Amino acid sequence: MTQLASFFKPGPFDALLGAADQALRTLWATPHARRPMPAPESAATPLDDAQRREAAALMRVNHVGEVCAQALYSAQSLATRQTGLQAHLQAAAAEETDHLAWTEARIHALGGRKSGLNPIWYAGAFALAYATAKVGGERVSLGFVVETERQVEAHLHSHLSRLPAGDTASIAVVKAMAHDEAQHAREAQRAGAAELPEPLKRLMALSGRVMTTVAHRF
Repeated sequence: MTQLASFFKPGPFDALLGAADQALRTLWATPHARRPMPAPESAATPLDDAQRREAAALMRVNHVGEVCAQALYSAQSLATRQTGLQAHLQAAAAEETDHLAWTEARIHALGGRKSGLNPIWYAGAFALAYATAKVGGERVSLGFVVETERQVEAHLHSHLSRLPAGDTASIAVVKAMAHDEAQHAREAQRAGAAELPEPLKRLMALSGRVMTTVAHRF
Protein backbone atom coordinates (compact mmCIF):
# COMPACT_ATOMS: atom_id res chain seq x y z
CA MET A 1 0.00 0.00 0.00
CA THR A 2 2.87 2.34 0.83
CA GLN A 3 4.43 1.66 -2.56
CA LEU A 4 1.09 2.34 -4.27
CA ALA A 5 0.67 5.67 -2.44
CA SER A 6 4.21 6.59 -3.39
CA PHE A 7 3.49 5.72 -7.02
CA PHE A 8 0.52 8.10 -7.12
CA LYS A 9 2.28 10.90 -5.21
CA PRO A 10 1.82 14.17 -7.15
CA GLY A 11 4.94 15.29 -9.00
CA PRO A 12 6.14 18.49 -10.71
CA PHE A 13 4.06 17.79 -13.81
CA ASP A 14 0.92 17.51 -11.68
CA ALA A 15 1.73 20.88 -10.12
CA LEU A 16 2.12 22.42 -13.57
CA LEU A 17 -1.22 20.99 -14.66
CA GLY A 18 -2.79 22.43 -11.51
CA ALA A 19 -1.34 25.86 -12.24
CA ALA A 20 -2.61 25.70 -15.83
CA ASP A 21 -6.06 24.67 -14.63
CA GLN A 22 -6.08 27.58 -12.18
CA ALA A 23 -5.22 30.00 -14.97
CA LEU A 24 -7.96 28.70 -17.24
CA ARG A 25 -10.59 28.84 -14.48
CA THR A 26 -9.57 32.35 -13.46
CA LEU A 27 -9.60 33.76 -16.97
CA TRP A 28 -12.52 31.98 -18.60
CA ALA A 29 -14.74 30.19 -16.06
CA THR A 30 -17.42 31.80 -13.93
CA PRO A 31 -16.07 32.12 -10.37
CA HIS A 32 -18.22 30.95 -7.48
CA ALA A 33 -17.91 32.64 -4.09
CA ARG A 34 -18.01 30.61 -0.89
CA ARG A 35 -19.24 33.64 1.04
CA PRO A 36 -22.30 35.72 0.18
CA MET A 37 -21.95 39.12 -1.43
CA PRO A 38 -21.31 41.74 1.30
CA ALA A 39 -24.51 43.54 2.26
CA PRO A 40 -24.70 47.31 1.64
CA GLU A 41 -24.85 49.53 4.72
CA SER A 42 -27.63 51.63 3.18
CA ALA A 43 -30.04 51.54 0.28
CA ALA A 44 -28.72 52.30 -3.18
CA THR A 45 -29.79 55.40 -5.07
CA PRO A 46 -30.16 55.62 -8.87
CA LEU A 47 -26.97 56.31 -10.83
CA ASP A 48 -26.82 58.40 -13.97
CA ASP A 49 -25.00 57.06 -17.02
CA ALA A 50 -21.69 58.73 -16.17
CA GLN A 51 -21.74 57.40 -12.61
CA ARG A 52 -22.62 53.92 -13.79
CA ARG A 53 -19.75 53.92 -16.31
CA GLU A 54 -17.29 55.14 -13.68
CA ALA A 55 -18.42 52.58 -11.12
CA ALA A 56 -18.14 49.79 -13.71
CA ALA A 57 -14.65 50.96 -14.68
CA LEU A 58 -13.49 51.00 -11.07
CA MET A 59 -14.89 47.54 -10.43
CA ARG A 60 -13.18 46.35 -13.62
CA VAL A 61 -9.88 47.58 -12.15
CA ASN A 62 -10.64 45.73 -8.92
CA HIS A 63 -11.50 42.59 -10.89
CA VAL A 64 -8.15 42.79 -12.67
CA GLY A 65 -6.50 43.05 -9.26
CA GLU A 66 -8.19 39.80 -8.26
CA VAL A 67 -7.10 38.13 -11.49
CA CYS A 68 -3.54 39.11 -10.58
CA ALA A 69 -4.04 37.84 -7.02
CA GLN A 70 -5.01 34.41 -8.37
CA ALA A 71 -1.84 34.44 -10.48
CA LEU A 72 0.27 35.49 -7.50
CA TYR A 73 -0.93 32.73 -5.20
CA SER A 74 -0.84 30.09 -7.94
CA ALA A 75 2.73 31.01 -8.92
CA GLN A 76 4.02 31.02 -5.37
CA SER A 77 2.28 27.76 -4.55
CA LEU A 78 3.94 26.23 -7.61
CA ALA A 79 7.36 27.64 -6.67
CA THR A 80 7.45 26.36 -3.09
CA ARG A 81 7.78 22.80 -1.82
CA GLN A 82 6.87 23.79 1.75
CA THR A 83 3.48 22.22 2.46
CA GLY A 84 2.75 24.71 5.25
CA LEU A 85 3.32 27.68 2.94
CA GLN A 86 1.31 26.02 0.18
CA ALA A 87 -1.64 25.62 2.56
CA HIS A 88 -1.39 29.29 3.57
CA LEU A 89 -1.30 30.42 -0.06
CA GLN A 90 -4.21 28.20 -1.06
CA ALA A 91 -6.38 29.45 1.81
CA ALA A 92 -5.73 33.07 0.82
CA ALA A 93 -6.43 32.24 -2.84
CA ALA A 94 -9.83 30.82 -1.86
CA GLU A 95 -10.81 34.16 -0.30
CA GLU A 96 -9.50 35.96 -3.36
CA THR A 97 -11.84 33.79 -5.44
CA ASP A 98 -14.71 35.33 -3.47
CA HIS A 99 -13.41 38.75 -4.47
CA LEU A 100 -13.17 37.65 -8.09
CA ALA A 101 -16.81 36.53 -8.06
CA TRP A 102 -18.04 39.65 -6.24
CA THR A 103 -16.30 42.10 -8.58
CA GLU A 104 -17.47 40.22 -11.66
CA ALA A 105 -21.05 40.31 -10.37
CA ARG A 106 -20.84 44.05 -9.80
CA ILE A 107 -19.41 44.65 -13.28
CA HIS A 108 -22.34 42.78 -14.83
CA ALA A 109 -24.88 44.57 -12.60
CA LEU A 110 -23.48 47.93 -13.69
CA GLY A 111 -23.59 46.99 -17.36
CA GLY A 112 -19.81 46.99 -17.70
CA ARG A 113 -17.30 44.52 -19.08
CA LYS A 114 -14.22 42.76 -17.81
CA SER A 115 -10.78 43.75 -19.09
CA GLY A 116 -9.89 42.23 -22.43
CA LEU A 117 -6.27 42.20 -21.28
CA ASN A 118 -6.82 39.78 -18.39
CA PRO A 119 -4.57 37.06 -19.89
CA ILE A 120 -1.72 39.59 -20.06
CA TRP A 121 -2.30 40.78 -16.49
CA TYR A 122 -2.37 37.17 -15.28
CA ALA A 123 0.80 36.19 -17.11
CA GLY A 124 2.72 39.22 -15.87
CA ALA A 125 1.69 38.72 -12.23
CA PHE A 126 2.45 34.99 -12.43
CA ALA A 127 5.93 35.55 -13.86
CA LEU A 128 6.88 38.20 -11.30
CA ALA A 129 5.57 36.19 -8.34
CA TYR A 130 7.18 32.94 -9.51
CA ALA A 131 10.56 34.56 -10.10
CA THR A 132 10.46 36.28 -6.72
CA ALA A 133 9.61 33.03 -4.92
CA LYS A 134 12.24 30.99 -6.76
CA VAL A 135 15.06 33.50 -6.29
CA GLY A 136 14.25 34.69 -2.79
CA GLY A 137 12.84 31.62 -1.06
CA GLU A 138 10.00 31.21 1.42
CA ARG A 139 10.46 34.37 3.52
CA VAL A 140 10.80 36.59 0.46
CA SER A 141 7.76 34.87 -1.06
CA LEU A 142 5.76 35.81 2.03
CA GLY A 143 7.21 39.32 1.87
CA PHE A 144 5.92 39.60 -1.69
CA VAL A 145 2.46 38.70 -0.40
CA VAL A 146 2.69 41.33 2.35
CA GLU A 147 3.75 44.11 0.00
CA THR A 148 1.18 43.15 -2.65
CA GLU A 149 -1.66 43.10 -0.13
CA ARG A 150 -0.58 46.44 1.37
CA GLN A 151 -0.57 48.08 -2.04
CA VAL A 152 -3.91 46.52 -2.97
CA GLU A 153 -5.48 47.62 0.32
CA ALA A 154 -4.35 51.21 -0.26
CA HIS A 155 -5.68 51.07 -3.80
CA LEU A 156 -9.07 49.78 -2.59
CA HIS A 157 -9.36 52.53 0.02
CA SER A 158 -8.73 55.10 -2.72
CA HIS A 159 -11.67 53.65 -4.65
CA LEU A 160 -14.02 54.22 -1.72
CA SER A 161 -13.71 57.96 -2.34
CA ARG A 162 -14.14 57.55 -6.11
CA LEU A 163 -17.15 55.26 -6.28
CA PRO A 164 -20.50 57.07 -6.58
CA ALA A 165 -22.08 57.37 -3.14
CA GLY A 166 -25.28 55.81 -4.49
CA ASP A 167 -23.51 52.60 -5.50
CA THR A 168 -23.70 51.16 -2.01
CA ALA A 169 -23.39 47.57 -3.28
CA SER A 170 -19.97 48.20 -4.84
CA ILE A 171 -18.85 50.14 -1.78
CA ALA A 172 -19.76 47.20 0.46
CA VAL A 173 -17.75 44.84 -1.75
CA VAL A 174 -14.69 47.09 -1.76
CA LYS A 175 -14.78 47.49 2.03
CA ALA A 176 -14.96 43.73 2.54
CA MET A 177 -12.12 43.18 0.09
CA ALA A 178 -9.91 45.76 1.82
CA HIS A 179 -10.53 44.02 5.16
CA ASP A 180 -9.52 40.64 3.71
CA GLU A 181 -6.38 42.03 2.05
CA ALA A 182 -5.21 43.55 5.32
CA GLN A 183 -5.78 40.21 7.03
CA HIS A 184 -3.78 38.36 4.37
CA ALA A 185 -0.88 40.76 4.89
CA ARG A 186 -0.95 40.28 8.66
CA GLU A 187 -1.04 36.49 8.31
CA ALA A 188 1.94 36.50 5.93
CA GLN A 189 3.80 38.82 8.29
CA ARG A 190 3.21 36.49 11.22
CA ALA A 191 4.37 33.55 9.10
CA GLY A 192 7.83 35.12 8.85
CA ALA A 193 7.76 37.42 5.83
CA ALA A 194 10.97 39.23 4.93
CA GLU A 195 10.99 42.94 4.10
CA LEU A 196 11.38 43.36 0.36
CA PRO A 197 14.11 45.57 -1.08
CA GLU A 198 12.98 49.04 -2.12
CA PRO A 199 13.68 48.53 -5.85
CA LEU A 200 11.31 45.56 -5.92
CA LYS A 201 8.64 47.51 -4.01
CA ARG A 202 8.93 50.34 -6.53
CA LEU A 203 8.69 47.91 -9.45
CA MET A 204 5.53 46.42 -7.94
CA ALA A 205 4.05 49.88 -7.40
CA LEU A 206 4.87 50.90 -10.98
CA SER A 207 3.32 47.72 -12.34
CA GLY A 208 0.23 48.41 -10.26
CA ARG A 209 -0.11 51.95 -11.61
CA VAL A 210 0.19 50.76 -15.20
CA MET A 211 -2.40 48.05 -14.60
CA THR A 212 -4.94 50.32 -12.90
CA THR A 213 -4.58 53.07 -15.52
CA VAL A 214 -5.00 50.74 -18.49
CA ALA A 215 -7.68 48.53 -16.92
CA HIS A 216 -9.81 51.58 -16.10
CA ARG A 217 -10.33 52.00 -19.85
CA PHE A 218 -9.83 48.52 -21.29
